[in-house]
Amino acid sequence: MVATDDNKLQELKSYMDICKEKEYPDSQLIAILHKAQALYGYLKRETMDEIAVHMNIPTAHIWGVATFYHYFNLKPVGKHIISVCLGTACYVKGAGKILDAIKRHLNIEVGETTEDKIFTLQEARCLGACGIAPVIMIDEKIYGELNEAKTIELLKKYEKIQ
Repeated sequence: MVATDDNKLQELKSYMDICKEKEYPDSQLIAILHKAQALYGYLKRETMDEIAVHMNIPTAHIWGVATFYHYFNLKPVGKHIISVCLGTACYVKGAGKILDAIKRHLNIEVGETTEDKIFTLQEARCLGACGIAPVIMIDEKIYGELNEAKTIELLKKYEKIQ
């Protein structure tokens, strides 16, 4: 069965009801936003409005949390999210060149999604894998000790499995 928006909204509301029962329901906002993003793929404005009403939290506060944390997406994303680490170790070892190669190969800029909705490109300040720098993360998998050629080969593998 394909989940409709109505089913997703009902699942989100059920989750929020559970969160309301906790000792400090306002402290559950990030978990609720994670749940909403897992259901919809990103945080729609309408979804944040629903959360505001259901949890009795000002929409401005929800928007502030959603825009503060790098993890949350405010527009639709591709099937695979590429995060290029630009932390010091990665940058020194060529992450800037890797980022440029990805942008050329996919014909997108940071924050954009390819036309076929396969890839979304993001920057990250640190992915915590400095020992194998430079690194990128595709979805939840880290790839290290990269250069431009290895990175493009990796992307081509992801393109083939579509």
